Amino acid sequence: MSQVVTFGEIMLRLSPPGFLRFSQTNAFDLVYGGGESNVAVSLANYGVASSFVSRLPNNDIGDCALMEMRKRGVDTNHIIRGGDRLGIYFLETGAVSRGSKVIYDRAHSAMAEIKPGMVDWKTIFKDTSWFHWTGITPAISQGAADACLEAVKLASEMGITISTDLNYRAKLWNYGGDREAIMTKLTSYCDIILGNEEDAEKHFGIKPKNLNITKQGHEVKAEAFKSVCKQMMKKFPKAQKVITTLRGSISASHNTWAGVLYDGKKMYESPQYQITHIVDRVGGGDSFMGGLIYGLIAFPEDNQQALNFAVAASCLKHTIKGDANLVTVEEVEKLMSGDASGRVAR
Repeated sequence: MSQVVTFGEIMLRLSPPGFLRFSQTNAFDLVYGGGESNVAVSLANYGVASSFVSRLPNNDIGDCALMEMRKRGVDTNHIIRGGDRLGIYFLETGAVSRGSKVIYDRAHSAMAEIKPGMVDWKTIFKDTSWFHWTGITPAISQGAADACLEAVKLASEMGITISTDLNYRAKLWNYGGDREAIMTKLTSYCDIILGNEEDAEKHFGIKPKNLNITKQGHEVKAEAFKSVCKQMMKKFPKAQKVITTLRGSISASHNTWAGVLYDGKKMYESPQYQITHIVDRVGGGDSFMGGLIYGLIAFPEDNQQALNFAVAASCLKHTIKGDANLVTVEEVEKLMSGDASGRVAR
């Protein structure tokens, strides 16, 4: 039994060491990761039984991705095998005023060629209480979008809580699918919706009222996003909570980080963290989602505590190299208590 099931693509991530540019490197650091697999890893670290559903090629590289998930305590029994290749993405890590850069090489991957009917969702959802997907999955291909719709329909019929991270990716959605129509239909089944102002605008044309988001954005107040949350709830009446992450990008190395949660009645605002000397910001939103799901399960009557846990957890992710957040509940709670000293634990 897995309490939480996530569905999406895990990829091979290749990065030049340190802060080297692509044109400078003769070698790449290798890790495996992806939006939904990162959420599953976070939850497993927190002691929540989690299962990751995907499609991997039946070759050595697919085996390596599978072993990475197993190593982190994630159930992989429902991953299907087939296709020719694992998706790849290249990451050039930015610093100071130079932003990071991502190049995708995931066309015709095993997951991109998934079709409805390949996954036995009825068996997977037996005894499951939560299903999570992101906006990346339907952006991969029409088949992936259809398989995701198949999953959310059945999960909804079975009374399973459904969450999404809207995760707009400008470099995806190139197969010709109607992004707004696809995302609107999928999101209509969701109980918990996470996104930022760009996600809401790009997917649904929803913008903060009377607010001009600048490229810097670090001075934007949380209250300004209440209008986004209200518009989202109006568009998606099944939603019980709408959550927005607030990232202020002072530079590639220094961000502010916070979040807000709206339950239809009250807006909850987290403390704001100053994240300086960022080690790796990729997976920050996934770590927030993993922390949020844990928080909503662990503190079902305390939205503030759940939000604070998500923000603190994702703050810590920025100190960890790789896609996944490898922190414990105790480490998150330590930061939540105000201890950001980073002292050696002896």
